[in-house]
Amino acid sequence: MGGIVLAMTLVATYTSASSFLGGPGLAASWGLTQSWVAAIQIGTAFLTLGVIGKKMALVSRQINAVTITDYFKVRYNSPAVVILCSVCLVVFFVTQMVAQFIGGATLIETVTGLPYWAGLLLFGVIVVLYTSIGGFKAVVMTDTLQGIIMTIGTFLLLFFVIRAGGGMTEITSNLDAMNPGWNLLGKGEFSGGLSTLSPGYMISFWVLVGVGVLGLPQTAVRGMGFKDTQSMHRAMLYGTIVVGILMIGMHFAGALTLPLLPEEGIASTDQVIPYVVLNYMPAWAAGLFLAAPLAAVMSTVSSLLILASATIIKELYITYIVKADSSDEKINKKVPKYSFMITVILGIVVFIFALSPPDIIVWINLFAMGGLEATFFWPLIGGLYWKKGNSTCCIWSIVVGLAVFIFFNQVKIAPFNIHEIVFGLLAGGAAYFIAGAVSKKEPDPEMIKKCF
Repeated sequence: MGGIVLAMTLVATYTSASSFLGGPGLAASWGLTQSWVAAIQIGTAFLTLGVIGKKMALVSRQINAVTITDYFKVRYNSPAVVILCSVCLVVFFVTQMVAQFIGGATLIETVTGLPYWAGLLLFGVIVVLYTSIGGFKAVVMTDTLQGIIMTIGTFLLLFFVIRAGGGMTEITSNLDAMNPGWNLLGKGEFSGGLSTLSPGYMISFWVLVGVGVLGLPQTAVRGMGFKDTQSMHRAMLYGTIVVGILMIGMHFAGALTLPLLPEEGIASTDQVIPYVVLNYMPAWAAGLFLAAPLAAVMSTVSSLLILASATIIKELYITYIVKADSSDEKINKKVPKYSFMITVILGIVVFIFALSPPDIIVWINLFAMGGLEATFFWPLIGGLYWKKGNSTCCIWSIVVGLAVFIFFNQVKIAPFNIHEIVFGLLAGGAAYFIAGAVSKKEPDPEMIKKCF
């Protein structure tokens, strides 16, 4: 991939239904607080490619890896690590895809008047078909086009919201009367009652959607696929600009929509943006804009689907069930058919889970994101930069990190208003490095040669 394609596929994979529906919908009641918090995400493309991009590319070419679990297989040389990581990846990917399916179906339902289940079916069939038939190339091509559509859609929404509100002076006056403090940091509250702009909350969000994205396999895998160093550097620049436009632009527009909403309110924050688009934008602009959140949702789903199916086929079925070599021509001929079947099955499973959706997409998405980070952050970062990291470190990190993350998530304990992902990553990191320090297992010289 060249610079523009890499930037757009990275951005399109990272942005999702919560970026265009859930987050901006919350901003209608929270005000500019949500915009400031969303701005933390601007550096994600720069951070991902800058910290792990080049090293991941060099190592993956050396060991012929095309997925994160391919890398783990060589780096940690442990079936237990590969199986554990593969299972966690599929489970949390399915959870994240449920949020995206809900977002796509909600958008179609709001726009067309179709029943929710019909919108869900329409959305699911389209995404599953082009992902299963076109593979990674189709995902990257559509991601690029969808990234452009998302950028155009953001500018369109801002323009028509400001025009419908009578200009910024009029909107500001209305917001001051309707939502006092809308322009101040600290309005609103986080899941579980956390104060939005407390130090603990800001640290939490910076970790969850900032530095923590280094542990997301769907973005890390993009580091394996760029053409050359110049392409990576361009993608770091382009990606940062585009993410900035999308995150700040969409959440800022969401904060301005309150005067445009009906007095009786909106059933769900996920429906705020569709309502504004349908009621205050001309048909041509509404059509273009509505393609943007659909693009965000579809690009995320397709990336998750393609990685989940690849993991099931390559890492679980071929390696540990039929125990075949990757060069086995007989098996390789069957891979496309099996991949198609697995992708369709995963799509059906996600469809079933999404039939009875909870209200707010953003919380499902953040839980799945936290689970992926708790699983993959330290095995990935430690594996790339610490030679003593071994399979024992990896397993302990995943088990301890996930257990702590899920425990704090379920009991709803939030010391100092800190989100559970911070405790999960701290516990996982401690487990990784303590296990490595006490382990007497010496690094494999062949692994060191390939990975360092």
